[in-house]
Amino acid sequence: TRHVWADARQRTDANRLTPWGKAIYKRRKETVERSFADAKQLYGHRYARFRSLTRVSCQCLLAAAAQNIKKIARALTTASKPAMA
Repeated sequence: TRHVWADARQRTDANRLTPWGKAIYKRRKETVERSFADAKQLYGHRYARFRSLTRVSCQCLLAAAAQNIKKIARALTTASKPAMA
């Protein structure tokens, strides 16, 4: 017997193995996975500091906000630099 999601898994794998899918997954590795690694290393996602779902959710939201603020600040500073001739 096949699993309920086996057909969906096959379609996803077929899409992922196309040249377009490989390019997308390469980009994902550079952006999404790096973001989670940074959250784990730099923003305390390795361990939960609190004991309730609400408090842990607040910890995650604050860490995500810090990441976004850092990303916005970096984008603004690189955009405001004058081009060297």
